[in-house]
Amino acid sequence: MARPVSLVRLERVSKEYDGVSAVRELDLEVVDGELLVVLGPSGCGKSTVLRLVAGLEEATAGRILIGERDVTRLSPGRRNVSMVFQSYALFPHLTAAENIGFGLVVREVRRAEVRERVARAAALVDCAHLLARRPAQLSGGERQRIALARALVREPDVFLLDEPLSNLDAELRAQTRAELKLLHARVGATMLYVTHDQIEALTLGQRIAVLRDGELQQLGTPNQIWREPANRFVGRFVGSPAMNILSSGTAVGLDTPPGAEVGIRPEHVMLGETGVEATVMLVEPIGSEALVHLRVAEAALVARAPADAPRSVGDTLRVSLSREHVHLFDAGTGERLPWS
Repeated sequence: MARPVSLVRLERVSKEYDGVSAVRELDLEVVDGELLVVLGPSGCGKSTVLRLVAGLEEATAGRILIGERDVTRLSPGRRNVSMVFQSYALFPHLTAAENIGFGLVVREVRRAEVRERVARAAALVDCAHLLARRPAQLSGGERQRIALARALVREPDVFLLDEPLSNLDAELRAQTRAELKLLHARVGATMLYVTHDQIEALTLGQRIAVLRDGELQQLGTPNQIWREPANRFVGRFVGSPAMNILSSGTAVGLDTPPGAEVGIRPEHVMLGETGVEATVMLVEPIGSEALVHLRVAEAALVARAPADAPRSVGDTLRVSLSREHVHLFDAGTGERLPWS
């Protein structure tokens, strides 16, 4: 089988601001037609990566390639990329149609072609009925559609999306996320998508690059990131509520190697008639489920359980863990360890 074609490639790319490293020797490839999500907490360097690819920031070291072109020192206008910002960045005095077609007009594309491409892009994101309105007459979700159409109309090599859904409310964010995934499937474009939201990353990304302090922690499919986190940070960051981390398996009846921490996701903490004794410290109802906070010996655990099971603070329960769901991490480095 032929190896997938890399459309965007970062080779040992670094970016420093006044001697502080925002990105450190990053190697990353985005395959042609892929939607790759860069995920990480605030300040981890993910938006800097996007700006480096766009040409809005200049790399301190390393190379950036789009296709076969080395674009490291090229201006943004010569890279053939489109960027969708968190703030939408629409001109308030222009109609939606004029906002979408603005970049084409600046490049002196023929008026008839501009109209045709604007109509085509608007149809792709289902906003053709909004073209005569100005931004002040649009909702947040509608403005985001216009911003997406503006990116599409340029027919770029790469779409760069910088937390484009973060200004939307929860319901609209979920709806727009689904539409964006469908749009990618229809268009087949190469997209590099930045977010701090793990749900967006897991549902949208064909692959996810997890960053911390400017360094790549793990690159893999959503399933790989979830099931086989490369280290303690990835295990804790991806998942809500966060993965439980225990200093050893002793408290929960597991025989683990010396110097190994135990990671277990709340949904894999089993409450029943067998296992070690635990005391209920807090119960948080979350609809059909509840988060049960437990004290096991000197360790704290959170379990995800059905909400209709009667549990109260102070109750004594039994807790057991299945080895197949337990992750081992080096207590010093945090790196994933194999079961011996």
